[in-house]
Amino acid sequence: MVAISLDEIRRAPKALLHDHLDGGLRPETIAELAAEVGHELPESDPARLRTWFAAAADSGSLERYLETFAHTVGVMQTAPALHRVAEECALDLATDGVVYAEVRFAPEQHTERGLALGEVVEAVLAGFRSGAARAAEAGHQIRVGTLLTAMRHAARSMEIAELAVRYRDDGVVGFDIAGAEAGFPPTRHLDAFEYLQRENFHFTIHAGEAFGLPSIWQAIQWCGADRLGHGVRIVDDIAPATGRLGRLAAYVRDKRIPLELCPSSNVQTGAASSIREHPIGMLRDLRFRVTVNTDNRLMSNTSMSREMALLVDAFGYGWPELQWFTINAMKSAFIPFDERLEIINEVIKPAYAKLIG
Repeated sequence: MVAISLDEIRRAPKALLHDHLDGGLRPETIAELAAEVGHELPESDPARLRTWFAAAADSGSLERYLETFAHTVGVMQTAPALHRVAEECALDLATDGVVYAEVRFAPEQHTERGLALGEVVEAVLAGFRSGAARAAEAGHQIRVGTLLTAMRHAARSMEIAELAVRYRDDGVVGFDIAGAEAGFPPTRHLDAFEYLQRENFHFTIHAGEAFGLPSIWQAIQWCGADRLGHGVRIVDDIAPATGRLGRLAAYVRDKRIPLELCPSSNVQTGAASSIREHPIGMLRDLRFRVTVNTDNRLMSNTSMSREMALLVDAFGYGWPELQWFTINAMKSAFIPFDERLEIINEVIKPAYAKLIG
């Protein structure tokens, strides 16, 4: 098989379900916004700043990884800044060949300078619309759906859930909780999840990254998550020698619960030892609903194309496998079924048919 190059992957259509808005800023934008508001950065030069983010995140600790966000969130406290960051996010993803993306952010983290939660959401949604329009003018089609995230260590999940439902017809397609897992189980936010279910609204839960099977079990069986944010520790319920599935792993596979795997990020946070040893290979072979994602493009110095290129190198994947990952993601998206089907049948499958030959 002829190896697939990064440039070829970049031109192929891709779908992304797990990307954090505050984890994907351009270093140049951070430097400019920081200068405007007087936020002190560890490095003022954009090139050195990019290197600092990657090095700081490459610690093997989720908690240390999360500390880097003080500098991105710190410059995202005004409506113009949020609009700019969202617009550039849509442009960057579209340029990388992403045709559908769900980008998440926590509105409660962007109110330090007086913005109301609704103003935060409206600025981001407007930025995504502007970015998608500019991308289309440049010949890159992308649709961006937004997930509103509540922080699992805080007590505002119901408020954020209600906010997500309020903006469901304006571009918000789902809800999420994020932050350090240990000590902050998803069941702390059970009222929010029950409310979302009553409203027929979609949600995913960060689970099974830094913490193990109990976090996954609670996210699914207590909270009713549609998808698992990361979920990589489901391999703890699979016998490594035989591939025999425990009851929880079997349930996840049988129910086709999507796993939002983020290879580079999982290595950085210690959820996997390396790309070659990442459980994505086993989970794909066992036919779990595996999707490939970026998590935080700045901190991991990555893109969707790079994540797929790493898997091609590590596991020898070709176009059929990359198409499989992409269709898995579109099947698992939080937009209506007919809209998912349209992107699969009219964008993804025709493009990969040409690539596969």
